Amino acid sequence: MKKLSPITQKRLQQFKANRRGFWSLWIFLILFIIAIAAPILSNDKPIYISYDGGHYFPILNEYPETEFGGDFETEAEYRDMFVQDLINDKGFMIWPLIRYSYDTINYDLNVPAPSPPSTDNWLGTDDQGRDVLARLIYGFQISILFGLALTVFSSIIGIVAGGIQGYYGGWIDLIFQRFIEIWSGLPVLFIIIIMASIVTPSFWILLGIMLLFSWTSLIDVVRAEFFRARNFDYVRAAKALGVSNRTIMVRHVLPNAMVATLTLMPFILTGSITILTSLDFLGFGLPPGSPSLGEMLAQGKNNLHAPWLGLTAFFSLAVMLTLLTFIGEAVRDAFDPRKTGV
Repeated sequence: MKKLSPITQKRLQQFKANRRGFWSLWIFLILFIIAIAAPILSNDKPIYISYDGGHYFPILNEYPETEFGGDFETEAEYRDMFVQDLINDKGFMIWPLIRYSYDTINYDLNVPAPSPPSTDNWLGTDDQGRDVLARLIYGFQISILFGLALTVFSSIIGIVAGGIQGYYGGWIDLIFQRFIEIWSGLPVLFIIIIMASIVTPSFWILLGIMLLFSWTSLIDVVRAEFFRARNFDYVRAAKALGVSNRTIMVRHVLPNAMVATLTLMPFILTGSITILTSLDFLGFGLPPGSPSLGEMLAQGKNNLHAPWLGLTAFFSLAVMLTLLTFIGEAVRDAFDPRKTGV
């Protein structure tokens, strides 16, 4: 195993020294693992079925009701007591911890929806009878995956564009800067509203639309780092030796620029999640019915007599964004030369 460089070791020590950020990272990773495992933790299908000597995994495959001695060729409705009795007669089922998916409607409520928290629905149900905890887990998953995807793709584009600007300068930098000024001034919300009226925004369509405007967040930082480093002696020496500009940018200048970039990425991730939540709250985000923290906030606003809806969405967002902010502060301290001495 390759030993870490002294600089990397000092940065890791500085990151661990920030106890708030260090423990926030571990808590966030635990929550992220729980969210990724959402289909196993929260589902209206059993994880495993043993029936008449056979082994079935309903969360991975679809099985008709006739497979378990029923009458219909359609997929078995495992929450139906008739189907459960058929399976239990010749086998058994292992259910997830929460027997609801994000779109499962509880038809056995004792009170009208939205119903308060109970032993069956731990955080209650929304105005359509869907389990709030299940929608929270799936909504957290979508928010994190959307934020990570938007952060990674926008960072790649921003680093490439900022690197070209800062390294070559001159007319390339001048024209690019004027274009970015115009592009950044476009009304993003209005454009998204127009696009939403033309096509139904899915996860990838919404990600593509947001990517059109989010890639400019890193350009100024990367441009400044490349502009500063292009006049260093080692860059001039590499040029004198005939090293190509592409190799110099990737191998020699980019590592220096990545220091400032990495300190901003947790905050970009926070902004990406906030944007998705805001769009879902306004009704211009993911398709209706999708598990979303913004949609939960909207339900809390529309159902003030059901405070568990608004409080659940508020505290989940507050915890997630607070953890990411603390992680970002710890990363910033880890790469601060005044604290690490490098």
